Amino acid sequence: MQTFHPHQILNSEELALRVLEGSAVLFPTDTLPAVGALPDHTSQLWEIKKRPFSKPLILMGANAEELFDFVSPCALEDAWPVAKSHWPGALTLVLPSSSKIVENLNRESKSIGIRVPASEEARAFLKKSGPLATTSANPSGEKPSFTADEASRYFPQLPLLGPLPWPICCGTASTVLAWEGLGTWRLLRSGALSPDLRIGSKLL
Repeated sequence: MQTFHPHQILNSEELALRVLEGSAVLFPTDTLPAVGALPDHTSQLWEIKKRPFSKPLILMGANAEELFDFVSPCALEDAWPVAKSHWPGALTLVLPSSSKIVENLNRESKSIGIRVPASEEARAFLKKSGPLATTSANPSGEKPSFTADEASRYFPQLPLLGPLPWPICCGTASTVLAWEGLGTWRLLRSGALSPDLRIGSKLL
């Protein structure tokens, strides 16, 4: 039985207005449903998820160009080819950042995780909202949500992207890859992209 109310189901323009007003929101991605908010309003994400501050948030955007604006220049030469090969897709890149935005995403280091999702619905929404701080739409330690109904059960107070139902997600979190220096990457988390993740000619 669906638990959300019709007034909570908003199109991409309406939902973007809500997020720009400071609200956290729910939307689909290619991996798992996401809860997101503007980077200046991330405190609510840790609060509603009961998420430890030691676990950073991911900055999700509609395209690589806007996300790389927050990345330190030293990493861009390595990061661009990887992004072109695997975005939009289920790959999160962890890269150094000198932007103040990192203070709202990662409490313990000067790096940020960034991703362009393969979901057309997510990218259309993010194009209107701008890059959002995101995390999976479930309380910390609970089973992940896979549908709009499940996400709304966890967070009934939040508006969500319509129309419903959401496209079926793959149900696996993104692969996470961290840049460690010129030409050097480290796999932090195996995920949806791991079986065919290549960096140049190297298969990780």
